[in-house]
Amino acid sequence: MGEQTTKDLVGGVSHRPALPHGGALVDRLADPDTAARWREKVASSPVLRLSARGSADLECIGTGVYSPLEGFLGKADYERVVEELRLADGTVWSLPIALPATEDLASAALEAGVAALADPHGHITAVIEVDESFRPDPLREAERVFGTTDAMHPGVKSLLAAPPARLAGRVTLLEHPAHKAFAAERLSPAQTRAAFADRGWKTIVGFQTRNPVHRAHEYLQKVALEMVDGLLLHPLVGETKDDDIPADVRMRCYQVLLESYYPRDRVLLSVYPAAMRYGGPREAIVHALSRKNYGCTHFIVGRDHAGVGSYYGTFEAQEIFDRFTREEIGIDILKFEHSFFCTACDAMATTKTCPHTPEKRVALSGSLVRQMLVEGSAPPPEFSRPEVAQILIDAYRKEKRP
Repeated sequence: MGEQTTKDLVGGVSHRPALPHGGALVDRLADPDTAARWREKVASSPVLRLSARGSADLECIGTGVYSPLEGFLGKADYERVVEELRLADGTVWSLPIALPATEDLASAALEAGVAALADPHGHITAVIEVDESFRPDPLREAERVFGTTDAMHPGVKSLLAAPPARLAGRVTLLEHPAHKAFAAERLSPAQTRAAFADRGWKTIVGFQTRNPVHRAHEYLQKVALEMVDGLLLHPLVGETKDDDIPADVRMRCYQVLLESYYPRDRVLLSVYPAAMRYGGPREAIVHALSRKNYGCTHFIVGRDHAGVGSYYGTFEAQEIFDRFTREEIGIDILKFEHSFFCTACDAMATTKTCPHTPEKRVALSGSLVRQMLVEGSAPPPEFSRPEVAQILIDAYRKEKRP
């Protein structure tokens, strides 16, 4: 046996390309002839117009992001996911990916056995073969999935506002979602896997973000890059809260950062089409499993991953992975402490490596950073690269114009 290096052996485990969750990558995109036949078949069928979140879920199911799901969950899968974080067959899955519908539409779709699915603008993009309809308990789901029934939580708010019934069944995409925003970066799991293979990457770390990458995030990514072949920088571009920075602004930040501060042959920038549920620990699991489907062997989980407000403990999203074996999750979780620039160390660090007191750390709250940007002031370079800060300042100025 030849000499092993960090490139070949990470965390004591020899890595090959990650198997998709459940063993096979789902692909529910119809070829043109099949799509034409489906369109003809559903011409007089019930039509369900999806919300932005529902449309994102549909894309994630159809392109394999949510493998092994082939459609929206039925009652047996839904109930076990809500209660036990598993599908009915025992496979780990932590978010109930269900399809809300009114009682009348659910009844009509169940009777027809099929329904057309339209995007938020009314354009039919898919069909669902309806197996069943059921009515869940939204308050129970909120308590179990989000840990709260507080309607101020954005995930709970969306859940409580949804129609009462749920439609279940396998979906078929009638057209590829590449026409949507960020088409060039909207790589499916099959495409990222092919890109990794072309680059010769065997170990890949995924990084989830819905914010611009500041120095703290950059530090975590580069620490991980010391251990693996490549980084999948994977910003979420589905629906987020109104006060989150828009995806197009964030994408410009990522691009300028990669141009100047990262080795180009070791990073792939692609977008993650899912919507945010702000589900903290539960959402962290799906974020990890999805990145496994994209071909990642490692996934970074930092402080308060997928959290919002004070609903979750600082490291609760890391701790939840301890409930499962590595084989059940199938991707190595890199658990990082909060990172910061320490003026005494004169370097980026975390509490694991820095012995100095908090007043030596350059740490700014999100509200303070937003205030600085609105005023046209750049955060200190120890917090944000100046190129990133300038893009954000320009975006805030444009937003303020009458």
